[in-house]
Amino acid sequence: MRAISLAAFAAVLTIGNAAATESQPQNLGRLYLSNPAAVTPPQCYTKTQNGSGPASNPCYVCHTESSAPNFTNDVDLQLAYSFAAPARSNRWNNLFKDRSDYLAAVSDREILEYVREDNYRAADGSIPLAEKLTEKLPAHWDGNHNGRWDGYVPDAGFKFDSAGFDRDQNGSLTGWRALAYTPFPGTFFPTNGSTDDVLIRLPAIYRNDEQGHYSDSVYRVNLAIVEALIKRENVAIDAVDEKALNVDLDKDGALATASQVTYDWAPLEKRFMHYVGAARLAQQRGDAPLSAGSYPLGTEFLHSVRYLDIGADGNAAMAARLKELRYARKVRWVTYFQHRELVAAEVKEAHDFPDRLEAVVGDIERGIGNRRGWRYSGFIEDRHGALRPQSYEELASCAGCHGAIGANVDGGFAMTRKLDAAANFQRGWYHWSQKALAGQPEPRRQDGRGEYAHYLQQVGNADEYRSNDEVRARFFNGDGTLKTAMLERLAADINVLIMPSPRRALDLDKAYRAVVAEQSYREGRDAVLAPRQNLYREVPEGQQTGVTQLSSYR
Repeated sequence: MRAISLAAFAAVLTIGNAAATESQPQNLGRLYLSNPAAVTPPQCYTKTQNGSGPASNPCYVCHTESSAPNFTNDVDLQLAYSFAAPARSNRWNNLFKDRSDYLAAVSDREILEYVREDNYRAADGSIPLAEKLTEKLPAHWDGNHNGRWDGYVPDAGFKFDSAGFDRDQNGSLTGWRALAYTPFPGTFFPTNGSTDDVLIRLPAIYRNDEQGHYSDSVYRVNLAIVEALIKRENVAIDAVDEKALNVDLDKDGALATASQVTYDWAPLEKRFMHYVGAARLAQQRGDAPLSAGSYPLGTEFLHSVRYLDIGADGNAAMAARLKELRYARKVRWVTYFQHRELVAAEVKEAHDFPDRLEAVVGDIERGIGNRRGWRYSGFIEDRHGALRPQSYEELASCAGCHGAIGANVDGGFAMTRKLDAAANFQRGWYHWSQKALAGQPEPRRQDGRGEYAHYLQQVGNADEYRSNDEVRARFFNGDGTLKTAMLERLAADINVLIMPSPRRALDLDKAYRAVVAEQSYREGRDAVLAPRQNLYREVPEGQQTGVTQLSSYR
């Protein structure tokens, strides 16, 4: 594996070593938060007010009217910084660092060689990280000191067939399936630093027929049912024989041939939906609960966050190298009633103890809980670029976005943004390595407006911090109005917004590599080209955002 050059490493040392203690091996499993407000994302410290102009409102994409069983409905956070006292200090120090010396010290050739290395799979297709976790577990990774790794062991091959199903080095199915989706507005636009992907896996009973044997057809249908339940809409499928599955999927009153899963779930009105295969039998026994807005118990997600590469066509693209591999598993079923009671308890807690911070429950191996049935864990680069487990403190930030905010659905975002099964390549089940998002039309809001155009209008840029000079120049006039011609291009192809120029892509890679060299993730893991300006170091008590008109994510 290629190491960073001596010149570049020297530049890193001049930047500072505030996180040196964090990088020490003995601290990985330590149940300690140097940032007590680690669950508060750095974007929440954005200064929204714009002098004499209207306030920027990036808050709406997270803090919005929720959909049951998410009862958070935190739209009021668009209006004020409602922080507990310990969270008013912004400890995401990497946002304020000047990386210019580092960017100058690392050549374009060097960073390209680095991001094109596969730090997940070896040349023979094996997964070195998995071998290390199961055969050569380092003592400083063993959080509970029992001599074995009790967390998720990476098993995805990242080799996808024509239906998006993943296969390992031997060609066997792993159960993972890639889903294509439009990036969540803001930080997750690749122009702000990273590309990413999402894989989903359902437990074996959702993959097997009623005799207990694996069935490709059963698995595809059950995944479509999950998609319908999360999106609350009908989902197109390849034609299937309903008689063989014993379920009226299209709700036409007959067991015949179905080409869609019809969303029709209203149990108080005696309207139900059913899984197929072994899951149908389990559902009858009460072992496979089903409800709208909820994933099946045991659902897993795998999310790789990657560097940017420059493709053969000269445009920015997904790189082979992983920055992170994030994993989530639904370990507990939470009913609508329990969700409502949880939010009521959280509201009471905030009222009675306004300066008490949310407890972060978990550890390096099992991951961090979100109080809503999910656990989140993951792996990140060590200073040499190999993947290692994220520490308890590094994982703590997961509980912010995947916890009590209005925008997520059962803790997540990807499935609600999955490409329409009726109108997209492989019904929206594919990986970026199979097809890029170039030419993908802009997603539409419920009011019919372009979602990304609305974000640009609300925020004044493509990121929460309003720091993306490239998008600002590309999409905005000098007076701050949007360029009509660019909005027309955006409506037809989201790549004109979400992908950076080659120059910006390489600089973003270098900026993030500086954080890797420092191992200072606990101080923020954004790729920062210049110190953030529209950002509070200390949020005044009672500070208002200046936003006067609420907006909705949906």
